[in-house]
Amino acid sequence: MENIRNFCIIAHIDHGKSTLADRLLEATGTIEQRRMKSQYLDQLELERERGITIKMAPVRMSYSVNAQPYTFNLIDTPGHPDFGYEVSRALAAVEGAILLVDGTQGVQAQTLSNLHAAQKAGLTIIGAVNKVDLSMQDIEGVIDEVALLINQPRERVHRLSGKTGEGVDGLLRDIAATVPPPRKEVDRMRIDSADVSRALIFDSFYDDHRGIVAAVRMFDGSLKEGDVVFFAAVGEKIKIKEVGVFAPTMSKSNALDEGNIGYIVTGLKDPHKIKIGDTVLGERWKSQGRTLNDVVLPGYREPNPVVFVSFFPDDPDEFENLKKALERLKLNDSSFSFEPDFNEVLGRGFKGGFLGKLHFEIVSQRLEREFNIATVTSFPSVAYRVRVARSYAGPHALDEEGYVTIHNPKDLPEEFDEILEPMIRVEIVSPASLLGSIMGLQESFRWQELTTESLGDRVLVHVRMPLSELISDFDDRLKSVSGGFASFSYEDDGWQRGDLVRLDIWVANEQVPGLSRIVPRQELERSARSLAIRLKEVLPRQQFTQAIQARAIGRVIARETIPALRKDVTGYLYGGDRTRKMKLWKKQQKGKKKLLTMARVRINPTDFKKLLSK
Repeated sequence: MENIRNFCIIAHIDHGKSTLADRLLEATGTIEQRRMKSQYLDQLELERERGITIKMAPVRMSYSVNAQPYTFNLIDTPGHPDFGYEVSRALAAVEGAILLVDGTQGVQAQTLSNLHAAQKAGLTIIGAVNKVDLSMQDIEGVIDEVALLINQPRERVHRLSGKTGEGVDGLLRDIAATVPPPRKEVDRMRIDSADVSRALIFDSFYDDHRGIVAAVRMFDGSLKEGDVVFFAAVGEKIKIKEVGVFAPTMSKSNALDEGNIGYIVTGLKDPHKIKIGDTVLGERWKSQGRTLNDVVLPGYREPNPVVFVSFFPDDPDEFENLKKALERLKLNDSSFSFEPDFNEVLGRGFKGGFLGKLHFEIVSQRLEREFNIATVTSFPSVAYRVRVARSYAGPHALDEEGYVTIHNPKDLPEEFDEILEPMIRVEIVSPASLLGSIMGLQESFRWQELTTESLGDRVLVHVRMPLSELISDFDDRLKSVSGGFASFSYEDDGWQRGDLVRLDIWVANEQVPGLSRIVPRQELERSARSLAIRLKEVLPRQQFTQAIQARAIGRVIARETIPALRKDVTGYLYGGDRTRKMKLWKKQQKGKKKLLTMARVRINPTDFKKLLSK
């Protein structure tokens, strides 16, 4: 293991991680020049279209330093804060990290967030500044910032160009010299276990021919084809069909030895029989009277979904296919969860929990592109904790403190004692000259505990705010007021009592549950007016007048009226006394009053979809 180096690349979004990975593949000869393409490790079509990394990608490379051969196991990671869970899983599988900073943009919000995560994981950090070939920028100033961040001399910060390959060989040599080799986990956990084979599952995906393939980091012992292994978390025992490494495509090998990163073909078809973060144990793990607690590897933090969106198939007959597609996607992306849901308009579907708004958008697009399933989605919402009376008889169970957790606004009881909303800590990095514009967002997004600090020619703004504000239009507003020069990262920060109410929509004296929302009391009138106007624009006219009402706290907050269709019942008459027309008009008016008492408005899926897309 002395010549193995496991490391990842961490950076803010669009700082050149994938481009640097391309140059590393070229410099190590892992990919032939004729097969090389831009963003080689980004295999998803969406990644290439958006120019961002969505899924982490492991690859094995070989490189010699002073005639000494080394094995480099690289994991390329995403940079957007919504995919921070992907980064945390990569950090658990390596010993070192390259902190990459774009020389034209400098240190950004996710740079700081990923650095703190890598330091917390105890990784060796190597600083690097990208795009040094663009000499018109203040590269030296950025180098000073990075050196200060990682607490190292500026000479230790690498100067790279992902475009030309400048500095890549020096970086590879530094990785060999600086990143420590893997250490046996049994040594760290003080277990007398020379015969224990253990691996940590940090990713998985489904292969139509070979079943579930698990990406693993071997910590102790080795595994080979034909070995019987035990999955600790799910209690499943299997016989390994194949082992190998990512080079960068799956390459079969005789064995997967300790310290290395590779894959295991399980042959399993059921997605529920494998779990990200699980420990793979060799057949002899029970020897010497060991229990699972003695040998299970430290896993990852459990993902904590913060945004909840329901998916409904455009075609109701696609429900089972949607279920299978979500199960396949969860194998590849364990950070989202889903459970059955039902909507009065759209029928059966699934409520999904995601780590952010972009995370939800990516899953939605992957459903359509990879599985050809068109879906209708609900409004994004967050979870709330509500204190109710012990006599509460709703659909959710009370916890020990007397709270219920609400994921769907329609489930909020009309009467409750207290409601808590999730809070986040946000770090905004911006040029100092734009501080005034950014401060103008304070009232719009209910900022609290606002502080600022200097970061060279930039400013770092710390704020606390409700998570619900983040998933509205915070990202767009921040980009708008800063001209795209500001960036942000965020993390959970517990719960806080809120002054919130449920806003319901009624059409023709009938409630539409799928349109209920939970809003701050201070924004109630604006939200109610906006939703009523949008609904008036979408709903078609009927033979009767349709009253649209936005109701909350026992009263009507906003109202719009869709007039009835008018039919000229006197058009065929000509001449004669006006009383003939009056008689027909009164008959029509009487019929419309009768129709209104029996009227029931059904919002069809097409109109519902239009409303949600606005």
